[in-house]
Amino acid sequence: MQKKNIAVLGSTGSIGRQTLDVVRSQPELFHVSVLAANASDELLEQQIREFEPELAVLSDEGAYSRLKERYRGKTELAGGRRAFIEAAAVPEVDTVVTSMMGFAGLEPTMKALEAKKDIALANKETLVVAGELVTRKVKEQGVRLLPVDSEHCAFFQCLQGERLDSVEKLLLTCSGGPFRGKKRGELAGATVEQVLAHPTWNMGKKITVDSASLVNKGLEVIEAKWLYNVSYDQIQVVVHPQSIIHSMVQFRDGAVIAQLGSTDMRLPIQYALTYPERQPSKWQRLDFWQMQDLTFAQPDTETFKGLKFAYEAGKIGGSMPCVFNAANEVAVAAFLAGDIHFLDIYDIIEETMLARETILAPELEELFEEDRWARDYAAGLLRKSK
Repeated sequence: MQKKNIAVLGSTGSIGRQTLDVVRSQPELFHVSVLAANASDELLEQQIREFEPELAVLSDEGAYSRLKERYRGKTELAGGRRAFIEAAAVPEVDTVVTSMMGFAGLEPTMKALEAKKDIALANKETLVVAGELVTRKVKEQGVRLLPVDSEHCAFFQCLQGERLDSVEKLLLTCSGGPFRGKKRGELAGATVEQVLAHPTWNMGKKITVDSASLVNKGLEVIEAKWLYNVSYDQIQVVVHPQSIIHSMVQFRDGAVIAQLGSTDMRLPIQYALTYPERQPSKWQRLDFWQMQDLTFAQPDTETFKGLKFAYEAGKIGGSMPCVFNAANEVAVAAFLAGDIHFLDIYDIIEETMLARETILAPELEELFEEDRWARDYAAGLLRKSK
């Protein structure tokens, strides 16, 4: 395999750090050309000193100023939102790992596509809010969009050598989160600590809250629609608490192919970075002699309404997934700050969606406006609730 130059956007977050674990494990395969983060200047400085990229960026101006005062080395430093976006298009880079969180990942991803970079996509919101625009740009530019999410990487692997028109269903697995089996009345007093206690995955705070609400699984449903060009009726969510099967594909002849693995995000990250080759790794292997059972169930969408709202937003289409995502991001931030209860997340999403008419074929600029409107509206709901 020829050595790849990569840019890691969101390098100080959970996926970004695990991406650097992959690089660290096989330095002969990868060179980190660009590191970009939001505000974690001290961690980014550690990463700069270890990986010595040509460019490092902090989108937060204050964090950039702090780092610039301390750092003396050969890596070029840049600061501000615009510099973060431009970092996605550095000429020397082959693959851009988009591991930043939320809607903020859309513009850098589009910039990378304009520059004809392959994308290792860990920022699901990019496809949720602008799936049609992004997939169209991928085709126009002749680049690869390689999924990093464990579930979508599983689909990608199951579909190798298969025709998409032979797919009957995508079976999207779901751990059920920390509250699996509980009813709405039991969740009224759920604390931040309880929500963040995910039973099988170690993730960032925002995605862990989304996992508990099943919003994350809803985002993955919308993402799957765009990645694999299927209808929403072909995407079935299956609760699988053990998180051993990362997803399955059912074909029109009735056969089902599943991808299994340990709960280690470095596996799908490495696959996305080395595709179409499989490279050796030191990551944990499954021990089938120790495995007790694999169980499956239907999700409870009346208690965990995030999944239901996502299907509704996806089927409405147009700008509605953007509104859904923005309302959720505002609500989750408020929950983590202790300003609202866990169940209030659903109310904010629902009220925001109901208040907005859909633009059926939005352009990129319109999606930025829809995102801004939804955030303002959701923030207004928070003010009213106080």
